[in-house]
Amino acid sequence: MAKYLAQVIVMGVQVVGRAFARALRQEYAASQAAARARSSAGQHSAAATGISGMSLQEAQQILNVSKLEPEEIQKNYEHLFKVNDKSMGGSFYLQSKVVRAKERLDEELNIKAQQQKHQSQHSMET
Repeated sequence: MAKYLAQVIVMGVQVVGRAFARALRQEYAASQAAARARSSAGQHSAAATGISGMSLQEAQQILNVSKLEPEEIQKNYEHLFKVNDKSMGGSFYLQSKVVRAKERLDEELNIKAQQQKHQSQHSMET
């Protein structure tokens, strides 16, 4: 009787062990996929910073936006571009900074759109 009880306990431990190992492998795979997605997003954003020569934070400060909302970015861009027009007594340097900031924020919006598209395609596949 004790022998059978020991066998049942050993089999139960093996089943639970396999299930735990499988769950651990699945969690590790999901963690790796999330890390790859974050890494590629960071790489794209860093590349955009390198190309434009302006960080995302600097661009947001120049256009006075806290969130990446296309309407607000466009509205602030148009206002600052017009205010800094040389024919209106503005500064060409500041106007060019406004243009570069808009380009940098547009690039960030494109990166985020591509990420969302990639995530939605990945979600549909699984």
